[in-house]
Amino acid sequence: MCLPNVARAVVTYNVLSFGAKGDGVRDSTGPFLKAWASACSSTQLVTIYVPKGRYLLKNVEFRGPCKSKIKVQIDGTLVAPLDYNAVGKSRSWILFIKVNRVSVVGGTLDAKGSSFWSCRKSRSNCPVGARSIMFNWANDIVISGLTSINSQLMHLVINSCNNVMVSNVKIIAPDDSPNTDGIHVQGSTDVTIKGCNIRTGDDCVSIGPGTSGLWMERIQCGPGHGVSIGSLAREYNEAGVENVTLINSDFIGSDNGLRIKSWARPSIGFVKKILFQNIVMKNVENPIIIDQNYCPNKLNCPGKTSGVKISDVTYKNIVGTSATKVAVTFDCSPTTPCTSIILQDVMLNYHNTTPQSLCKNIRGITRGVIRPNSCL
Repeated sequence: MCLPNVARAVVTYNVLSFGAKGDGVRDSTGPFLKAWASACSSTQLVTIYVPKGRYLLKNVEFRGPCKSKIKVQIDGTLVAPLDYNAVGKSRSWILFIKVNRVSVVGGTLDAKGSSFWSCRKSRSNCPVGARSIMFNWANDIVISGLTSINSQLMHLVINSCNNVMVSNVKIIAPDDSPNTDGIHVQGSTDVTIKGCNIRTGDDCVSIGPGTSGLWMERIQCGPGHGVSIGSLAREYNEAGVENVTLINSDFIGSDNGLRIKSWARPSIGFVKKILFQNIVMKNVENPIIIDQNYCPNKLNCPGKTSGVKISDVTYKNIVGTSATKVAVTFDCSPTTPCTSIILQDVMLNYHNTTPQSLCKNIRGITRGVIRPNSCL
């Protein structure tokens, strides 16, 4: 006997029903947590609905595991308190932890980070600072159509997660806002990032240790510090980065383009099986760079050599303009040279002239037309 498919009913929890106020003044943290508690304990498919309005939230933790699939549909704006200490003393503003099958769709996060950046720049007694939205130890996650504005630190963090889809996300912060990485992925597998527009003060996408199976496409980056693997070699016993792909993306006025960076200290870490393909550079500093002597501002540099092994990295069809005379820099470790590096069909210009390339401690090959002239 054949039985018809019966769609599971979806239960909707409107945060207004739990006492949330969309005026941007009254604290809605408690009502949001109550809505989450009801959703998390439900065995039915659940939508938490945030209607139009501005909802003031302090640090909030949405903890699992939950009993069913949850969709958080945001049509409004979540705003942090004006006092940066209110959320800055924690490492995250909005935290999803140990959750599975959660979707966050739409909405805007306004972390009001400018006063925190001013504190950091003046080197005052500042709190540690908060990432706007974090997913820790989470699986089967979807983040779609979200906009993040003026995060204190990183905007979106994916840490120790599996099977994550990030699509059509917008990241906005001034180009001088410190440590405001757009999307940070670390210790995670099978993450996809596509169709995102990132304008911020640090890396558009930063890729930390233990990342594997990261696919990125249709990323628009700039201003910002490019798409960066690293920085690595912070610790000796550090997990590697492998199977990372970035395709069909644009960099506009960014401080770097395609960057791999590690500190000059011993490490068992590695970077391998990396593909950068179909990338357009528009007035980008350091369009292609491997820096294994990474040390910002040249303060407290380790002064050793990097143990991170970088291999099997391909740059294919990279075109556009460099804002620096040296467009391709491979500054690899003398004790752990870069190997199996491939440049294929790279065409970069510098003020209508041929830029330069720099190679140290690297072995690789070129294919097709290469400009600047290869130093491999």
